Amino acid sequence: MLGLDAFRFERLVEQAVDALPEWIGEHMENVYITTAAWPSRQQQRAARLGQGRLLLGLYEGVPLSRRGRGYHLATPDRITLFQRPLEIVAQSEAHLVDLIRRTIIHEIAHHFGFSEEELARLEGADD
Repeated sequence: MLGLDAFRFERLVEQAVDALPEWIGEHMENVYITTAAWPSRQQQRAARLGQGRLLLGLYEGVPLSRRGRGYHLATPDRITLFQRPLEIVAQSEAHLVDLIRRTIIHEIAHHFGFSEEELARLEGADD
């Protein structure tokens, strides 16, 4: 495990967000990206992960595709990247940077309304 300090990890996340194509930021509405060392029990339950699985990131909110006319004055959606699980999976700092980028893109796709099943099909198409 890499074991970066929280400040360094947050900088890597910021760099990954800043490197995203401009159009993504233009289409994100009422969402912010944050970090945590580990997912809470509530976040683990919400993700419905199987035993022994690591949660790298989590989108919590109302996807753009489900927002209707009544959606206003809502608290921001949240994308959380989990530092320690990402570090466990990463084989190097360069690999960690790539995992952060991929995780952010995956969670942003949920914000746009993609399901896990749809993302699995799309991500499998890259192989």
